[in-house]
Amino acid sequence: MATPRITLEQWRALMQVVDSGGYAQAAEALHKSQSAITYAVQQIESRLGVKAFEVQGRKAVLTATGQLLYRRAKALLDEAAGLERAAGQLSAGWEAELRLAVEVIFPNRVLLPALAAFGEVSPHTRIELIESVIGGTSEALLTGKVDLAIAPVIPQGFLGEPLMPLKFLPVAHPDHPLHQLGRPLTSTDLRNHRHLVVRDSGAARDPGQVSHDAKQRWVVSQMSTSIQAVAMGYGFAWFPEEKITDELAAGRLKALPLRDGGERHLTLYLIFADRDYAGPGLLKLAEILSETAAANCAAVRAEAAAAGHTSRTQKNTRRSAT
Repeated sequence: MATPRITLEQWRALMQVVDSGGYAQAAEALHKSQSAITYAVQQIESRLGVKAFEVQGRKAVLTATGQLLYRRAKALLDEAAGLERAAGQLSAGWEAELRLAVEVIFPNRVLLPALAAFGEVSPHTRIELIESVIGGTSEALLTGKVDLAIAPVIPQGFLGEPLMPLKFLPVAHPDHPLHQLGRPLTSTDLRNHRHLVVRDSGAARDPGQVSHDAKQRWVVSQMSTSIQAVAMGYGFAWFPEEKITDELAAGRLKALPLRDGGERHLTLYLIFADRDYAGPGLLKLAEILSETAAANCAAVRAEAAAAGHTSRTQKNTRRSAT
């Protein structure tokens, strides 16, 4: 194997010039002299026989070759950092801390028992849980803030495996005006009433993120707030059925009879930040989450089958009586 002619420090200098917007800023960020940064970039160019930057006006910008070098350098430095993290984890045994980003739509009756089961296996591993919404989960993965994520969308560059399906229902309090119309509802009906929406937790969230062009809208930060507001009769919303089982059973929420699209379905995925460097604790946590989710899905199917059987029995009983 040939010995690399460019060191990681030199690649880091080139990246920092781009990220900081100049040689002086890169020198300050890396706590080096400007001449040292300039020399590092010059060494890359001379040893590889390429031109990474070109002057446009008063500013040095990346050439097409420089852009390629920048992307590859970033991948190389990320790989090196991941290797160091993995070595540290392996030398210390199971990880001291695991960071997990979970979409708020993931049912707590799956998440909390899974975390408790992992605690029995690895009681000394701390769990940092980020409860995120839409872009916040992808952002946590892309910025390296978490080791594992549960989300309905797999960000580009990551791999995920299906964890569990979710069914969303449009609901409101049984006394809400939408339930008093006494007919299948249209999108026009919904637009005339307040819609409760949970805010995207990503930094680059879309302030107009909605599912209906409602005339009235409340945007909240927590799903629990949204559920409580809808159960108190302040509007309607779409919720995962798993999140509102108690409210549905108690009659505080009732599914709206939409003429079209009365249900929505999506799949949640289990996504590693970098499975190649996953430690034993992270792999075990992922295994427990998968097993707990599978057991929950089996229980839900069994409950649905039992409810269907009970319903059919009652119908047959009524027919026999008549």
